[in-house]
Amino acid sequence: MARAYEENDVARTTLSDGRTAQVTPSRFAGGWELVVEATPQSHVDLDDPSHLHFEYIARMGAVIDLIGSPGEPLTAVHLGAGAMTLPRYVEHTRPGSRQQVIELEQPLIDLVREHLPLPRNASIRVRIGDARDVAARLPGGILGKVDLIVSDVFAGAQTPAHLTTIEYYRVLANLLAPRGILLINVADGSGLPFARRQVATVRDVLEHVVALAEVRTLKGGSFGNIVIAASASPLPMDWLPRLMAAGPHPAKVAHGAELDAFARTARIMTDADAEPSPKPAASVFER
Repeated sequence: MARAYEENDVARTTLSDGRTAQVTPSRFAGGWELVVEATPQSHVDLDDPSHLHFEYIARMGAVIDLIGSPGEPLTAVHLGAGAMTLPRYVEHTRPGSRQQVIELEQPLIDLVREHLPLPRNASIRVRIGDARDVAARLPGGILGKVDLIVSDVFAGAQTPAHLTTIEYYRVLANLLAPRGILLINVADGSGLPFARRQVATVRDVLEHVVALAEVRTLKGGSFGNIVIAASASPLPMDWLPRLMAAGPHPAKVAHGAELDAFARTARIMTDADAEPSPKPAASVFER
């Protein structure tokens, strides 16, 4: 169990680029939050790892629940550690899973390990380095055998450009088992131009794609998070009502013709023209 803090106590560290990361008690959801500068990165409930507070994380959790049989251990790769909310969730709901976490910042890992320790017997290995570089150098024995990949990498409030391209997604696709699922957190604003390009790019690598979001966000009316789920194998259509029912509400799952229309005019993103995700206004993170 993490060290007990008073409500106003905060644990901090400085990242390699000078930004400050801190672990602080969550005022609204219980548990703890990891905040980098003014951007909330993760929420963790040490007493209940199945508690997924952030909406987009809860949508990812709903997809993870549908992979394979209930409780079946997974082989998972997480790009971007945060406070390791989803690795904890996978370990809690699927004991015995083998997980790799790739994170650029050693100080962040040290902060999380000290103040939000992982379950003692969890098989979670952390590798330090750039997400794309490390993913491309994972041991050959894991190629084609990964059930779940989560790509949720942010530098501050933006996904770095080199982690948005077709070349990047090809690296990840090489890791996936035939039934494996790639989950991507995409943040975008009005009109969703970045998200549309991301959907078009992922679909050029993995044929079967759905997008999950709050209804207004997916219509392009507000800044928010869209979760892309992609696989080389067909995603079972009986997933769709279950994902809708899982929420958070109001929930939307776009697929088929709707997703065709969503990405129809979007250009595939390549290393030659890559761009980071748009930077949200500060008001997005106001409590």
